[in-house]
Amino acid sequence: MMNDLIADALTRIRNAAMRRLEVATLLHSNTVVGVLNVLLQKEYIAGFKVIDGQNNKKTIQVELKYDDKEKSAINEIVRVSKPGRRVYKPASEIKNFKNGYGTIILSTNKGIIANDEAFAANVGGEVLCTVW
Repeated sequence: MMNDLIADALTRIRNAAMRRLEVATLLHSNTVVGVLNVLLQKEYIAGFKVIDGQNNKKTIQVELKYDDKEKSAINEIVRVSKPGRRVYKPASEIKNFKNGYGTIILSTNKGIIANDEAFAANVGGEVLCTVW
């Protein structure tokens, strides 16, 4: 049984990008789907689809994105809040990351959203991960 599905998903995406793979396969959870929606919205990935497997085990196929020089759209993707140490930030502390080039993905009471959306809506939350 896996404890931290988000960390597992981020690691699988990171490893697939390092190996220049087209697709990464992740374990399904609604939280992971929420994180992928933000990554898609911010154009770090090309797309994803949920696939029903055997024994009601769902997986997610993530289509990775590269530029013309075969460089991944994701430079760095890091898990911030872990099961052993949760990290929360108020709305006032989440305006910018990497001078606006990066994205902080938060779990808020408005769902899983990016830092700019959270700042605009004036909500804080648990910092799931950072991407740039």
